Parts: sequence; C-alpha cells; structure tokens
Amino acid sequence: MKAIVKHHAGYGARLETVDIPEINESEVLIKVKATSICGTDVHIYTWDEWSQSRVKTPYVFGHEFSGVVEKVGSAVTNVSVGDHVSAETHIVCHSCPQCLKGQFHICKNTKIIGVDTQGCFAEYVAMPSENIWKNDPKMSFEHGSIQEPMGNAVHTVLAGDVAGKTVAVIGCGPIGVMAVNVAKAAGASQVIAIDLNDYRLDLAKKVGATEVINPKSIDPVEKVMDLTDCNGVDVVCEMSGHPVAIDQGFKMITNGGRVSILSLPVKPVEIDLTNDVVFKGVTVQGITGRKMYETWQQVSGLLQSGSMHPETIITHTLPLEKFEEGFDLMIKGNCGKVVLIP
Repeated sequence: MKAIVKHHAGYGARLETVDIPEINESEVLIKVKATSICGTDVHIYTWDEWSQSRVKTPYVFGHEFSGVVEKVGSAVTNVSVGDHVSAETHIVCHSCPQCLKGQFHICKNTKIIGVDTQGCFAEYVAMPSENIWKNDPKMSFEHGSIQEPMGNAVHTVLAGDVAGKTVAVIGCGPIGVMAVNVAKAAGASQVIAIDLNDYRLDLAKKVGATEVINPKSIDPVEKVMDLTDCNGVDVVCEMSGHPVAIDQGFKMITNGGRVSILSLPVKPVEIDLTNDVVFKGVTVQGITGRKMYETWQQVSGLLQSGSMHPETIITHTLPLEKFEEGFDLMIKGNCGKVVLIP
C-alpha cells in the first residue's frame, strides 16, 4: 500500500510502498478513505524537540481518519465488514488507576496511533476494535475524518458550562476554529476569537465568532475588557501555546472563571499565579484528548444537529501524493483543516 512514512530523524517525510498491516483477533483492518493533518503531525514532520524526544522512525504517521472496515479479527463482535468508521486514537491500558476509575482519556499508559504506533497516512490502517466509532454512512468521509480533532475542541469548550456565557478562544488553528463553532453552537453569548493570522480569524468569524481580535493591531486584554464591561470573559479556551497569549488569557478571565488549556507550550510558561489565579478564584483545567466515549457522542450529535460547519473548517482536500503541499499550508497557516485522500 501507499503510505506517508516518517523515514528519518529530520525534517519532512516521503511517500513509500509498505506492507498492508496484519491484524490480530481483536483488531480490524480499515480501508482509509480520508485522513486529515493535525498539528501533532506538523510537529513530527518538522521534527521539533517534542518529536525528537517521543517518536521513533521510520514509521507511518497520521492519526485522524475515516474509512470502511475491510476485515475483522475472529474475536471482534462490535464491528462488521463494510461499516463506515473513524477511531478514537488513544489506545489505553485498562489497568492503571485512571482506567480503573473510568477515566480512560487520562490513562497513564496511553499510546497514540501515528505517534507511538503505525498510523493512518496510508491506504489501510489496523485498529483495536474497541477504539472504533461507527459513522452514519450518509456522512462524507472528509467530515468523518475530522471528528477526532473536533473532539478536542468539544472537550475543551464543554469541560464546563458555556450557555449564556462569554468565551474567548485564543489561537485559531483548525481546532481553535472548531472551538469557536462549538461555543457558538452551545449557546455562548459572546465568542471572541484571538489570533495573529487574519486568514484563520476570517474562518472563525464564518463559524460563529462574534468578535475577532488580532493582537498585532490591538491589545487583546483591553479589547476583551471593553467587550465585557470590564468584567473579563467567563471562559478562556487556550489553543495557542504561546507564553504571551497564555498570560493574556489569565489577565482577561473574570473572577471565578474557567481557563481550559489544550495547547502544548514547548517550554515552561510564567504566569502571575497570585493575582490571576488565586485571588480571582479561577479554575484551571488541562485538556488531553477526548472523553471516551462521551465526547464522541457529543461530536456526532453536534454534527447531526447541523450547528457545526465542517464544510467551512475543511479548506483544502488533496490526494495523498500531495501531502507536502498540505503540510506547507499547515506550517504557513494558510488553511483550516487539510484532508488527504489515499
């Protein structure tokens, strides 16, 4: 099969011919119909410090996809050949203290497909049957492929109540744009999108942002205070990972507000813990992955409701062979979600 292989410990990747995966009795083989590029894939492609410490080459990467079940293992009962599916990408151990409490999304021993195992930038991928999520056959494969990252946005925004509240989304990459859409769909009174990239701010506006702020031209904290009668926002969803933006997020949160952080800063971040967290009584929540499988149910429900706009969020669809063009778009920020078709 054709696959995008992270072939060496350095920048880039290449298209190679590799063996179709073999499956064991509890796995399924899926013919990939669409696979989307994630920020994590960009980290691996550009070979940053995080990738160097985590990833072992050579291997097939990629972890967001949709497809059709081609083959099932002898012990599989929940999935059938021909089913349209996506997959939860965190493979969990079921035996750590978190798993035993039902907190599978924070399993101590999580392995992520396309990071710690063979991934889905390929014509076929093998997955444990318990990770499979069945899709409505009426859903396009392109839309099905972005449910996993949409789950990140849903988990971040809906980690607390947002109905009738003011929400700031800092960092409008593809998941940030999704978070704007989720907040609006969930009934937020104001959704303020903040980013340095005007292309992505325009996408945020199209999916529901009531105000967009580019910090290059205006102080985001001052503007947020103007928009909220000097109270600050009720919820901050931090998607940027930039130390300055993170500090601004804590400056603009209201007393008793919630800061949910999905971003992955590459270095320690300094914040004014005394004045911006303790004295404000702020709740700070780290977000990893999606709740298994509550978040998937929420994503499916939101897509079925018609309140999400995947057709706007997906800005580029390319054949697998043009993956370098897709990564270039992601690196430069001139896109929303990029989908590759094997």
